Amino acid sequence: MDTMIIKSLGGAETVTGSKHLLKTSELTILVDCGLFQGVKSLREQNWESLNIDLAEIDIVILTHAHLDHCGYIPLLVKNGFKGKIYMTEPTKELAKLILLDSAKLQEEDAEKANYHHYTKHNPAKPLYTINDTEKSFKQFFTVKENISIQLSNHIQCRFKPCGHIIGACSVEIVCFDKTIIFSGDIGRSHSAILPPPDFFTKADFLVMESTYGDRLHDNTNLYDTLEHWINLTVKNHGNIIIPSFAVGRAQEVIYILSQLKEQNKIPYNLPIILDSPMAASATDIMVEYAEYTTVTKEKWLDIIEHVNINREYMNTQEIVYDKQSKIIIAGSGMLTGGRVLEYLKHDIGNSRNTVLIVGFQAEGTRGRALLNESHELKIHGKYYPVKANIVELTGLSAHADQSELMEWIKKYENPPKQIMLVHGEPSAQEALRVKIQTDLKIPVKILMKDREVIC
Repeated sequence: MDTMIIKSLGGAETVTGSKHLLKTSELTILVDCGLFQGVKSLREQNWESLNIDLAEIDIVILTHAHLDHCGYIPLLVKNGFKGKIYMTEPTKELAKLILLDSAKLQEEDAEKANYHHYTKHNPAKPLYTINDTEKSFKQFFTVKENISIQLSNHIQCRFKPCGHIIGACSVEIVCFDKTIIFSGDIGRSHSAILPPPDFFTKADFLVMESTYGDRLHDNTNLYDTLEHWINLTVKNHGNIIIPSFAVGRAQEVIYILSQLKEQNKIPYNLPIILDSPMAASATDIMVEYAEYTTVTKEKWLDIIEHVNINREYMNTQEIVYDKQSKIIIAGSGMLTGGRVLEYLKHDIGNSRNTVLIVGFQAEGTRGRALLNESHELKIHGKYYPVKANIVELTGLSAHADQSELMEWIKKYENPPKQIMLVHGEPSAQEALRVKIQTDLKIPVKILMKDREVIC
């Protein structure tokens, strides 16, 4: 039996910075290569050297395209990684989009810091540049789902769709006589636009996400809740602001709103504005890969035709001051930046307006502050009182809740000998650990950053 070692370089005891190392006698594989996001202490880790010699890494496997899973790739390549990076075709297109946006923002932030002299570095530099990012694309290799790929003499891998966003997959790695599964981010059992997560049936070891390991999503009818808050806000002559992740969430929200209009549940002439260049481009990719969704390409094209898509920042202020009630979908999803802040500055202080929170909000973000009932938000150096209605819609989460995670594990005909939890905050991980061990009698370990586990 060949020994394997698992070590998380990120995404351990937190939901960001996913980087999970699998060391074998033949290959060293890095599963996901994400940036840390959220509080400053986490973001600062992006600048620290990885606790491994990069020359040891032979292959990178990417489960999906979100920044906390792919955002470190340009830096990995910049610092000397020369191997292949495997992913699905939709993931490749989305990762290119997200990484180029990340590089652009970093270059802009460095330029602003140098211009306004609010940096302790002289000069401030981006983590990586657009040029660094484009160079990394040369190492992208696409794979088909459900087909085994030979990585070396005794190691194969296989991708299996797991919901969450288009192209997202769990990954099976068979190494000699052992099977290890990396779950990636597991999607919902019932998504408006994606098939339910597929699953593997056997594993010796399972490295599993635990984002919502301590909670159940609200089973209240999502369409009814949206109908209520949208109509109430329109009746009060207010605006509905939906901070949204550009990839996946924005498209699902657009689809659901279109359904509500078709069913005459909300005013048919109520403007829906998508104010996010990245979400607009992600929507184009969604249409191109419509076969990965449960919606036809023709239907997507019809839906988009009835959405006002704004790609230019110069138009945002005009939309902000338009007095007509409207639904605004804008980035960023956790309110850490982006155009949504312009709408919040104008609307957050008015009780006629409603902010719909439709995704996970990491610790230290403005989105988490709103969920924690903060009475004010600091935006661009100024404090704004929170008077608008703040409504969380967990039914739109792209992450499985505790019951869905448990059901996913139960589908294994041969239960794993060991489950290792990653991608979750400590309270969520501990709750899921206890639940699995109590109900399923499977040993569970919570992975800690840079701690090796021998398999």
